[in-house]
Amino acid sequence: MAEKETVFSSKMKYNGIFPFSDFYKFCYEWLTAETGLKINEDVYKEKLSGTSKDIEIEWTGTRELTDYFKFEAKVKFRILALSNVEIDQNGVKISTNKGSVEIGIKGIIVKDYEGKFETTAFKKFLRSVYEKWIIPSVVDEFETKIIEGCDEFLGQAKAYLDLEGKK
Repeated sequence: MAEKETVFSSKMKYNGIFPFSDFYKFCYEWLTAETGLKINEDVYKEKLSGTSKDIEIEWTGTRELTDYFKFEAKVKFRILALSNVEIDQNGVKISTNKGSVEIGIKGIIVKDYEGKFETTAFKKFLRSVYEKWIIPSVVDEFETKIIEGCDEFLGQAKAYLDLEGKK
């Protein structure tokens, strides 16, 4: 069985005006283009309450780094009190959204994701020796890449929301 280790976990919150559909597209495209993840949407729930709605979205993204290591990201979006609003931008009325967004991301390194070292006790022993003594710098390098990618995603999402909210 593959060994999973969470190397990054963080959240960010934003409350204000933003175009939800554009933000959703931005996040998906950024993760696929910049980190190379293949995104799978595990959960999409909408709950209507009057003129607003609450949305819950969960994504799982994966990317094989080598034949031994895999990068997995769990992204959760909670959008609360999302409603349609019209704003005046340079004398032009624009239809957009207003609400509260919370994004959480976990970066996970998966070791031996194909289970090649899980067939016998001796291979499990070899795996521990391999990770501890032969490739510790490689493990650190992949963990650093995962941490940087996840942190950059949160930064880009926050920057996008801040920029769109100021238009």
